[in-house]
Amino acid sequence: MPGAVIIGAGPGVGQAVARRFAAEGLPIALIARSEATVTAAAEALAPSGVPVAALTADAADQADLNAALDKAVAEHGVPDVVVYNAALIQADALGELSVRGHMDAWAVNVVGAANAAARLAPLMAARGGGTFLITGGMPEPKPQYVSLSLGKAGVRTLVTLLDQQYGPSGVHAASVTIAGEVAPGTAFDPDDIAEHYWHLHTQSRAHWTHEHIHTGHP
Repeated sequence: MPGAVIIGAGPGVGQAVARRFAAEGLPIALIARSEATVTAAAEALAPSGVPVAALTADAADQADLNAALDKAVAEHGVPDVVVYNAALIQADALGELSVRGHMDAWAVNVVGAANAAARLAPLMAARGGGTFLITGGMPEPKPQYVSLSLGKAGVRTLVTLLDQQYGPSGVHAASVTIAGEVAPGTAFDPDDIAEHYWHLHTQSRAHWTHEHIHTGHP
């Protein structure tokens, strides 16, 4: 049974989304850069009883990420849904980062998502459909978070490009924009945020939306 691939399966949104999809009975493939992180995420899913593949990869390394995605497909089949949740979150003002620093942030925040889509979206389109979701943020650019603001603008553009290329084949591309700091028990509780991913995945094609903004308000 095809399931969900979560890229960036750390504590917080990544693991909350994994739990939400596992609760629906979907097999889960977890991908994180750290073996300790992905092992903890897999152990947290054990009570769900669904098949879980725990894989390590650096989202900014195309070959590394492709190898993990290929393993996920080999184990669970072409996924019904892919969630790209990896991000390099750091405070930096205009002029503070070197060119390399900007490239490193862009590689994680945007290019990793593009590479994951390039690997999996054609397979999903050939199968007849699926969902590709990206965790966004920064509804408005902030001068104290330049690289992240640029990256999240890139995410919105990437979603549009994916919709243009793969939407006609049934692949729903969308982002979940989180307008605040994620923390359990707050208006930005990761379990509440995870509901948006499930909602986007289950939208009928006639009612597809391409961005949901979690503001912390009802």
